[in-house]
Amino acid sequence: MSFALPDGLLPGRFLSRGPARVWVSDDFPQDVERLWPRLLSKQREHGLVPLLCWPNVIGSPVSLEHVDAVRLEDVLAADFAEYRRRRLPFWTDPTPAPVPEGIEPWPHDPGPPFEQWPGLAPEMPVTSEGLTPQEAASRLLAGLIETNQFGLDECRLVLVPAHRGSDALALIGWSTEAPLPLVCALLRSWEDRFGAQVVAVFGSELHVSVARPPVQAEHANLLALEHVLSTADNIIDDPPTPFPEYATDLGGRTSWSFWWD
Repeated sequence: MSFALPDGLLPGRFLSRGPARVWVSDDFPQDVERLWPRLLSKQREHGLVPLLCWPNVIGSPVSLEHVDAVRLEDVLAADFAEYRRRRLPFWTDPTPAPVPEGIEPWPHDPGPPFEQWPGLAPEMPVTSEGLTPQEAASRLLAGLIETNQFGLDECRLVLVPAHRGSDALALIGWSTEAPLPLVCALLRSWEDRFGAQVVAVFGSELHVSVARPPVQAEHANLLALEHVLSTADNIIDDPPTPFPEYATDLGGRTSWSFWWD
């Protein structure tokens, strides 16, 4: 079944994947910086989540029941225990890992400052001075365009019928190595706590805007651990960024990027 579209869209087509149906533009929208804020402002009215996405990563939808079934605190607690078990020998041994001649040794990573799962980072309050989720998403999009982000021109505008933006990746069946139910559960939680919004998906690369990021060091440490447990390959491991450095850089940052190999 098709759905009603907002006015002012460029040419496109409806695309079916199993029971799900999305709308995909034929080309990259050259006026996307003007179109994007309008689509976000009409999201509740039309029930359509805008997403910039490579068409070839749209696969078979993942039922939202699988996302609902993720008990985030329990899953992350178990995942952290296993992650710490595997990585503790490296965190406690400052001996540099061997690298090819002429390459600087990787800095030692002491790991997260937690022996047990510390819980989720606290929700950041909405303030009149802060960005709205729509403003943060539009700002991230403008930054991707300004920096000519690799892969952006291969994206198409995708409209996904969804009650919330964090479910869009499941509903398009994002084809990647990411553990999709877990990632979508994290996105739901980040949407609630930090005003996060999925903006773009380039292959296995995910770009998320953040309206209310943590700024205090203790909260950034908690959030950095959530990023680590998303299993994204670019977090900590590639490049090998020590956990304290990654967490410090995360404080106040209004855009997050992840990729899975």
